[in-house]
Amino acid sequence: MYKRARLAALALTVLLTAASFCMTLGIGPAADAMMAPPPAIAAKSAKLVDASTGQVLYAADSDERTAPASITKIMTMLLVMEQVKAGKISLDDVVTVSTEASLMGGSQVYLKERERVPVRDLMAAAAIRSANDASFALAEHVAGTADDFVWMMNQRAAELGMANTHFTNPEGLDDPDHYTTAADIAIMSRELVAYPEVLEWTSTWIGKMRDGTYDLFNTNRLIKEYEGADGLKTGHTDKAGYCLAGTAERGGVRLIAVVMGTAGESERVAETAKLLDYGFRNFERATLAEAGAPVGTLRVQTAARPDVAAVAAEDVVALVPRGTAAEVSVEFEPVEEEIAAPIKKGQTLGRAVVRTAAGEELRSVSAVAESDVARANMLVRAWRSIVGFFARLLGRK
Repeated sequence: MYKRARLAALALTVLLTAASFCMTLGIGPAADAMMAPPPAIAAKSAKLVDASTGQVLYAADSDERTAPASITKIMTMLLVMEQVKAGKISLDDVVTVSTEASLMGGSQVYLKERERVPVRDLMAAAAIRSANDASFALAEHVAGTADDFVWMMNQRAAELGMANTHFTNPEGLDDPDHYTTAADIAIMSRELVAYPEVLEWTSTWIGKMRDGTYDLFNTNRLIKEYEGADGLKTGHTDKAGYCLAGTAERGGVRLIAVVMGTAGESERVAETAKLLDYGFRNFERATLAEAGAPVGTLRVQTAARPDVAAVAAEDVVALVPRGTAAEVSVEFEPVEEEIAAPIKKGQTLGRAVVRTAAGEELRSVSAVAESDVARANMLVRAWRSIVGFFARLLGRK
């Protein structure tokens, strides 16, 4: 028996040693559940989000207003693609270049006055080469004048909730009243990556225009140096520094990383890659509840059924720290204002909040009424009011 005990103890020691060695190498479930700390990002501001849900994975001074330089063209391209989707213009439309567009400085494709260029080529020039003249010509084609297009840019920014953004031009040249934030850039980037044509352009290293006679060299080195990267937009002026809104997709997960005001071209790529690495290595997608799944109940005194069922308005999907999906919960948080019956199916009752075991909120979706709920009759409401009064009275005593 003593010999068997010694053998068992020896086996246990070997197992513990092996487990410790595996954890050191990053192998095994315990290691998977240990998330690396967020990276230190050498930029004035930064943001990392899930492109699908907008869930924030990292933020540093992301609401600080800053000059966006050519990252402005994300909004310019977005408006063009939305006009194409609405059928108001076509990528095959041919644009006659105006004098103003031909005189644009900075990064350009040297459009000539009265040159005729398809919208498709102008979009490629803006997306790949970051051409200011192409962006200006697109703005005039969509809205008639650049000023009217800028009004559209600001209107769309307001609709998207970009509260710290104001545009004065479609190309991104510095202006005191032309500003945005890393957070707002992430918002408009999420809208733009929904268009496959844009990602096709922004992932092209050397594109073509003018019937294949003119090369478009991409300004975004991230697409050459980072696995899965296929966009999105660079920016640089003396005021803005070196900026990048980068996106990459791996394993069905698309992330958007924004860095503003880095020191140089190589730095903006390196810092963006750090953010993307942090997201891909430390998070995994989990579906925690399907649309229509119960998430809680809300007490409504005036309802025929006082306990009103709340369900998720959409699939509750989140990026959770790797290995922790079983520890993440979905909690119902009712709206702050009092709700009175009757209640309509689909009416917002609160939020379904995804939280880690430590209580950190990852994201939320709307929680809505599962079905119509009628108003209780007068006698029932009166009785509940009386019961509630005495309950509160006794509670105070």
